[in-house]
Amino acid sequence: MALAPYATTGQRIWYYGFRVICGLIFFFLIAPILVIIPLSFNAQDFFTFTPKMLALDPEGYSLKHYRDFFTSNDWQQAMWNSLKIAPAATLISVSLGTLAAIGLSQSHVPFRGAIMAILISPMIVPLIISAAGMYFFYSRIGLQGTYFGVVLAHAALGIPFVIITVTATLIGFDRSLTRAAANLGAGPVRTFFKVQMPLILPGVVSGGLFAFITSFDEVVVVLFVGSAGQTTLPWQMFTGLREQISPTILAVATLLVGISILLLAMLEVLRRRSERLRGLSPS
Repeated sequence: MALAPYATTGQRIWYYGFRVICGLIFFFLIAPILVIIPLSFNAQDFFTFTPKMLALDPEGYSLKHYRDFFTSNDWQQAMWNSLKIAPAATLISVSLGTLAAIGLSQSHVPFRGAIMAILISPMIVPLIISAAGMYFFYSRIGLQGTYFGVVLAHAALGIPFVIITVTATLIGFDRSLTRAAANLGAGPVRTFFKVQMPLILPGVVSGGLFAFITSFDEVVVVLFVGSAGQTTLPWQMFTGLREQISPTILAVATLLVGISILLLAMLEVLRRRSERLRGLSPS
């Protein structure tokens, strides 16, 4: 919002002061990333800037840590484990979360508030508590240390994101469209896929992206319910920091930051598309 030309001195101070405060907070949050990215190109096995790097000498920069990541068996195995776990967990999260959001959007469902609170509780409960609970539960039913157990655990963490984004999309949904489809002879399943799903698809995809990021970046739960065969990228990074300090971690962190930025850009595109479909913004 632009500053009005007739604004008072106090309003002008607040207008510019608020932006300065926001800029400082943004810098505080983004500064660690700005440090990690150039350090990932360090030609030496250090976690600090070398004199050649500070002097912008090309010899001080190298892609050796990225080569280490793409040629190391441990890192590649961890990457493939993450790529096998995250999509499966996302698929389960999107399926169950979308159905839950549609069900809870119905006014006749009893105890909607309580059910919603239970379903989104993984976002509120400290992760270490959820991980410990999953560990004891999985140990009793035989899922401890299995691929399916890790997928289910990550799906439980991703479902709340899907429920919230789909519920937000359903707020502007015109329910007369589903009634019209039913009057024309369409069944519930056909109505869902032909009428409702195209309109809430941006919210579903957004929730799926959040669930994917959550699963791909998660380390605490997989440490509790996983085994050596399910070592993911965050797990490998945690192990590298704890046992052997390797600058390859900086290269992996930079790649993860790039992936996160790409997914967030996709989320913003989907958000704007959803607003256009619901008539909340001009096309």
